[in-house]
Amino acid sequence: MKPNRFLELFSVSGEQLRTLVAEGLRTGGSWCDLFFEYTVTSDLVLRDGEVNSGGSHEDFGCGIRVLSGEKTGYAYAETTAYPELLQAAKAAAAIADSSAGGSRSSETCATLGARLPSNRFYAAKIDWRETSAADGVPVLRRLDSAIRSRDSRVIRVIAMLSSQTSEIMMYNSLDELCCDTRPMGALMATVVFQQGDRIENKTVSRSFRSGAEMISDALIEELADMAVDGLDARFEARRPKGGVMPVVMAAGASGILLHEAMGHAFEADFNRKGQSVFSDKVGKRVAKKGINILDDATIPGNRGSLNFDDEGVPGQKTYMVRDGVLESYLHDRISARYYGVFPTGNGRRESFRYNPIPRMRCTYMESGTDGTLEDLIGSVRRGIFVKEFSNGQVKIGEGDFTFYVKAGWTIENGRLDMPVKDINIIGNGPRALADIEAVAGDLRIDDATWTCGKEQSAPVSCGIPSVLVCKLTVGGE
Repeated sequence: MKPNRFLELFSVSGEQLRTLVAEGLRTGGSWCDLFFEYTVTSDLVLRDGEVNSGGSHEDFGCGIRVLSGEKTGYAYAETTAYPELLQAAKAAAAIADSSAGGSRSSETCATLGARLPSNRFYAAKIDWRETSAADGVPVLRRLDSAIRSRDSRVIRVIAMLSSQTSEIMMYNSLDELCCDTRPMGALMATVVFQQGDRIENKTVSRSFRSGAEMISDALIEELADMAVDGLDARFEARRPKGGVMPVVMAAGASGILLHEAMGHAFEADFNRKGQSVFSDKVGKRVAKKGINILDDATIPGNRGSLNFDDEGVPGQKTYMVRDGVLESYLHDRISARYYGVFPTGNGRRESFRYNPIPRMRCTYMESGTDGTLEDLIGSVRRGIFVKEFSNGQVKIGEGDFTFYVKAGWTIENGRLDMPVKDINIIGNGPRALADIEAVAGDLRIDDATWTCGKEQSAPVSCGIPSVLVCKLTVGGE
């Protein structure tokens, strides 16, 4: 971290930072923090064999937050000119003014916040900002060609190369200054296939906190293979009979169910407000022994990793469930103060225009000791194997969820039988967690372009080993 470079980038001095915080606290606030951001985003799109659109966008500004008791004041400026920043600090202070109601507190949000060594979980060897659209054109053409060469049923390819680099500087009322350069790249393709009068489509992607060095022939070949994988089964798939039955979920992208149906319910703001089904479950058993569920910011190059969260708390690995017992929620500074625990580095925001809230990073379950995927399938007399989920809906308070199955098979007498489509998996998060009967030893983190939309957008990732849930409702015929 080179603070002087960031101070120069945002045209502020250390003395001005201290003055802005003092102005934020002038009306009696207990905490003030500043979030400076300069983000450059670019994308390039190929349609029907031609690279025909693209663009670049720059975002620049600073958000200022003031906390006073249970009140939060937030204001931002789309500039870092000092007079405008001073006005934003005054506005945030006025919103959080203790004299306008609410309780006054002398306790800061980071009283219990440990300062860990600086992290370096990602870096860009080739800065995206030093590349041009001309560099991306052959990448998209090679991806288009690789996909088309694998199957004659391809009728359309839409491919996109996108990148983002954010320069972040954070300062707070504890006189802590954190700086971070956050790269992000993504390569993706949506492919349309036709066989007779039937149409199928599939989207594949890979995304990393990395510079342009992530682009390689190996990555292009991997995406092309993914695009046509399981295509015959998709055209053969039918809707099976529904009912309550065992469900085996494949390793990797099935982690989206873990993220949606369980991870959100572990975020501390829902629990602090009593809105989560897990609000009174810390220290209690929520799954069988041996099950460990984590949210992790420390995986090198992972889309969800963070050297520091958006409150300046160092990125870390957090066990939500350890050996089947709920050990921790996912905390920002506000919830950490409320519960009297350390922040877990989960305070995240979409940009400087937004207040930070508890958000996931990379959420996954550790490998188990119950054998292989084949062992799990072999233990089921009649059920469903889900290879790929699509979109779903979750009610945080009740924990009820519905997920659409994009690709899967029926299981008959321990063997995969008929490819299936157009079915939903319906269940309840806490119940499904308790009903996990077996966990294989094949954890896989899925590196697709996952984005979480809880009030704000944030890049995340997820993963899971193959798991067997002894009973879920399968919506079929």
